[in-house]
Amino acid sequence: MDSFEINKFVACLLVVALVFIGLANFGEILYHVDKPEVAHYKIEGIDDGVSTAASEVAVPAVAEPVEDIRMLLASADIGKGEKVFKKCAQCHVLDKGGANKIGPALWDIVNKKVGGKEDYKYSNALASYDGNWSYEELNGFLLNPKKYIEGTKMSFAGLKKSSDRANVILYMREFSDSPAPIE
Repeated sequence: MDSFEINKFVACLLVVALVFIGLANFGEILYHVDKPEVAHYKIEGIDDGVSTAASEVAVPAVAEPVEDIRMLLASADIGKGEKVFKKCAQCHVLDKGGANKIGPALWDIVNKKVGGKEDYKYSNALASYDGNWSYEELNGFLLNPKKYIEGTKMSFAGLKKSSDRANVILYMREFSDSPAPIE
């Protein structure tokens, strides 16, 4: 094989590559679509990465839950709560002395200070939140964490069914040396 034949082979490869690249660019020029700066729809539970001034405020805004959680706890089922908690178990553990995962360990969480676990680094919103994880607070937070305490880093979309929230709160309540009373 002489050098002339090698040159023809290399030239063929280069022409094919250039045609392929040219067609791809031609299609891009012919059918150019500008991406909008602001999405016209928002998928709940997805963080778009845009920082707003509201998320940097020291005192976060809090929304009120609709249902009376104490009435729902009366008919809640711990077994169903265990099943619902599997969604939470990806980031949290309930074991006494359990290690933190993506989220803090939740042993003895009911009626404890929000953002009060010493060995976990909370978001500014949770660390500065003044309150305890009462049944009402847990109900509101589990409904929609990002909306209930704006600025939280918790990416969970929330539990929309009030029965699911009541079941999981009753289940979490049991993981304590002395479970908080339901009054």
